[in-house]
Amino acid sequence: MVLIHGAWVTAQSWDTFRQPFEAAGYTVHTPTWPMLEGRSARELNESPPSGFGALTTGSIVDRLQAFITTLPDAPLIVGHSFGGLFTQMLLDRGVGRAGVAINPVPIGGIVPGPTSLTAVLPAVARWNGWNRPYAMSRQVWSKRFANTAPPVFQNSSYDTYVIPTSGRILHQAATWLGTVVRPARRTVPLLITGSEGDRLITPYISKATFNLQRHSLAPTDFTQFADRSHLLIAEPGWEEVAARAIDWAARREV
Repeated sequence: MVLIHGAWVTAQSWDTFRQPFEAAGYTVHTPTWPMLEGRSARELNESPPSGFGALTTGSIVDRLQAFITTLPDAPLIVGHSFGGLFTQMLLDRGVGRAGVAINPVPIGGIVPGPTSLTAVLPAVARWNGWNRPYAMSRQVWSKRFANTAPPVFQNSSYDTYVIPTSGRILHQAATWLGTVVRPARRTVPLLITGSEGDRLITPYISKATFNLQRHSLAPTDFTQFADRSHLLIAEPGWEEVAARAIDWAARREV
């Protein structure tokens, strides 16, 4: 299986979540985005790579697809946040044997509600924000990304794996440029999740994504978690999220 991380975090955000999948017999891969390979969170915060602010969704998915094609078998793809968007884009390209999109950034065609719009507005309203990296402050991390996690975990996770992200991908998500998929082309199962406490990708967005993806003839499922933030893959209670994904994959025989 392949775990795809989202914006503002490194692949280290999967360190605990991957363990139940490995115990279930999966070989787990956690590829990262272009320009992030081999760089620590500290290095990326101190000096983001040149051109990182203009990194596009297409170039990220191209890199992920190139990695997946090196694997001996088509994997189960699990993505969180922007990784959930990339998971759907990969399935749209015919890559992977099934997908799980955990609280995914909306695919093109979905209009975010006010909670999500106000979260991304500071990034997209900046001068030349299309080409500049965007860092998330500790305060915003605690308020928007990890709001239901204990304060001690909010701080430790921020210090461990929070990094700036590409301004370009935030603009693309807001304007539907490079984020459109065609659900009718998908031929493999997909599970979409939402969580009631998410103040970045609200349950409305997750459900809207599910409603669009239901146009596929392939199985499309939805599950929602109570009292979880956008960081549901790592905050206390992440085990239930992993278990539900593993159970779903078993039921769908993937």
